Amino acid sequence: MARRVVRGLLLLEAAGLLGALLLYRAMDRSQDFRYTMQKRFPSILEVYYKSNEWSGIHGIRENDQMMWLSSKN
Repeated sequence: MARRVVRGLLLLEAAGLLGALLLYRAMDRSQDFRYTMQKRFPSILEVYYKSNEWSGIHGIRENDQMMWLSSKN
């Protein structure tokens, strides 16, 4: 019984990790998807920006904001 619970938890954790990776890749590849995330889930987009800044990748947030402001005008 305990093995089933542990196995289930490991599968659940692996599924969550895979989901997070796929979400990160989608945000990394598409500025339109980041815009959608900014409208629907701004806290998740903030985590994306912060993780890139922590890893030394800067300027994505600024480029997105400039593009979104210029497209509104």
